Amino acid sequence: MPFEDLHRPLSAAGFKGAVKWIILVSGAMLVLQQVIGHNYLEQTLGLVPTAVFQHYWLWQPVTYLFLHGSLFHWLFNMFILWMFGRELETRWGTADFLKYFFVTGLGAALCVLLISPHSTIPTIGSSGSVFGMLVAFAMVFPEAILYLYFVIPVKAWQAAALFAFIEFFAALPGGGAGIARFAHLGGMLTGYLYLRFGGLLSVPWNPFTDLRVWLNKITRPKPKPPVELHELTDELAMKVDQILDKILKKGVDSLTSDEKRLMDRYSRLKK
Repeated sequence: MPFEDLHRPLSAAGFKGAVKWIILVSGAMLVLQQVIGHNYLEQTLGLVPTAVFQHYWLWQPVTYLFLHGSLFHWLFNMFILWMFGRELETRWGTADFLKYFFVTGLGAALCVLLISPHSTIPTIGSSGSVFGMLVAFAMVFPEAILYLYFVIPVKAWQAAALFAFIEFFAALPGGGAGIARFAHLGGMLTGYLYLRFGGLLSVPWNPFTDLRVWLNKITRPKPKPPVELHELTDELAMKVDQILDKILKKGVDSLTSDEKRLMDRYSRLKK
């Protein structure tokens, strides 16, 4: 495995690009929340299922990503976004990175809307997209070393699996969780499906697809060996003519190994 993927999971990409603007806009909105008041902005720009379904406030599944409940909430999300997002943006480019950010945010919002369509409680924060970033980082750099709580070393794919496990059981009844847990899970699931099956971004590794590839190798029928021609026939002559035409157009180097063997067999039969 590449040294950088194992020991240098984060680059010095710096504070720039879409990551910078997401942090700045979210920070400005946090200040605005303090000036105007949390309740008004959260009811207007946060994700309120009844407002979306009854009043068709269709901007909310996007704008809720830029509101946060507290300074700590904002700092935590922006730190994770900066830590994972800057590496992904550097690798993918700004356009694909932004697409992924909003797709996972919309997936998280859809999960909340489907689970609690009659709720009047606003959901705010970019946590759904942030958890989606963790999944993306784990799929692109599965062997990268992360330090949980800045102490415990784990591989990126292990960290993603651990957080998915925690969020799932916290979302169950009695887990002491709110709707936001489903937003986290929705962002993670959307990110996985988007990268794995969307065909939009190249992801080199995933433990589930590794299993699928292994099964395909076992179950895929083996190709039949080429038919050997032991005498001069019209079929052989036709194949040789096609190969000679190819040589005239593209040169001898263009021949495949099968074509070279066929020409060798033809020359021996002609003797």
